[in-house]
Amino acid sequence: MRCPALLIAAPASGQGKTSVTAALARWHARQGRRVRVFKCGPDFLDPQWLALASGHPVDNLDLWMNGEADVRARLARAAQQADLILIEGVMGLYDGEPSAAELAQRLGIPVLAVVDAGAMAGTFGALVHGLRHYRPGLPWAGVLANRVAGAGHAQMLQAALRDGDGPWWGALPRDQSMALPERHLGLTQAGELPDARARLDRLADALQATPLGRLAWPDWQRWAVEMQASVEPPLVEPWLAGRRIAVARDAAFGFLYPANVETLQALGAEVVFFSPLADEPLPEADALWLPGGYPELHADRLASAGRTRASVQRHVQAGRPVWAECGGMLALLEALTLADGRRVPMWGLLPGQAVMRLRLVALGPHAWATPWGELRGHTFHYSEAQIPLAPVAHTTPARAHGRPEAIWRHGPILASYFHAWFASAPRAVAQLLSPQHERVPAVSQEAAA
Repeated sequence: MRCPALLIAAPASGQGKTSVTAALARWHARQGRRVRVFKCGPDFLDPQWLALASGHPVDNLDLWMNGEADVRARLARAAQQADLILIEGVMGLYDGEPSAAELAQRLGIPVLAVVDAGAMAGTFGALVHGLRHYRPGLPWAGVLANRVAGAGHAQMLQAALRDGDGPWWGALPRDQSMALPERHLGLTQAGELPDARARLDRLADALQATPLGRLAWPDWQRWAVEMQASVEPPLVEPWLAGRRIAVARDAAFGFLYPANVETLQALGAEVVFFSPLADEPLPEADALWLPGGYPELHADRLASAGRTRASVQRHVQAGRPVWAECGGMLALLEALTLADGRRVPMWGLLPGQAVMRLRLVALGPHAWATPWGELRGHTFHYSEAQIPLAPVAHTTPARAHGRPEAIWRHGPILASYFHAWFASAPRAVAQLLSPQHERVPAVSQEAAA
């Protein structure tokens, strides 16, 4: 399938990649086009805004975490349904291993560079020239300036471009009413802002006034890319057939990959959601997944969620499995000390406590080598857990400077700071969410090799 596709990248984080990608998605969606958006790298927050803008779930693409075959398969499926594919990059264009530039080059997807030009003029041209030519053969779509002071400033920026570094696709103004607000882990969750959709509409309106926004739809075919799966995806056995998996989902537990839910369903499970913040009891379920999120922002409400806590306690006492990731793990601890020093009691179902720090404690891709396959994912947290249990396993960081993350077991609870990408090892996920006495067949040494 051929489909127009752009990878929206920048020199660094904070330049406006999400805003521009969301503006493009919203603009085309308002024209009645089917837009599928993806996010490079592990990320839970940007996809919420991109999903709101496009009207469709947003999957993550990472050549290491997903694997190239999975990346190609997801794009090929999207191309069968979509009029346009947009991919938001991660950090700077050449940051990370693998970088957004490598993804663009390997898949032949043109790069639209977004540069925050609010405090520059001629240097804009030098930056764009570097982005364009640092990696020979990089597919290139052009450049869009962001946070520009006015028409005169935009003219200076356009004039700074060298021949071959364009096309120039215009400039978005500096306007706080269009800004997507941030907090310590990244963007504020889209569902928390009552004016989220209005902000996206203002971004789309601003984009409409640029040369890119005025580009006729037939001209978007210049960026058409052949999207083809490299291999048939492996079949997922229904190891969770007949099982009901409960998943916490609300503002405190919002870090869910849509692909993880799809993996559970492909494994044969029925997935049901509930809200601890609303003090909803855990639905009757064979297993519980507590994903990450912002328990530190809602600590008092979680502490007072008596019905939720009691129902989770009954689930644990019945010996039913619990997989708790990062923020989900914090909710299970005895206490959480917030950044202001206040200690808040949590649910007390996992020994220990955690302390919020003002600086990032850990960040990076990780793998967990299990007998059921290598489960890949990442870690990203500002807290430090103090758990008086011997870990049953550790993850392996994919980068030399990373540190392993512990996996703790307490009865039927497995908990870690590790955020797993379920599709990387569905068999391992089935084992995580099965009682210890019901073993999923392990991966043979020949298959692992």
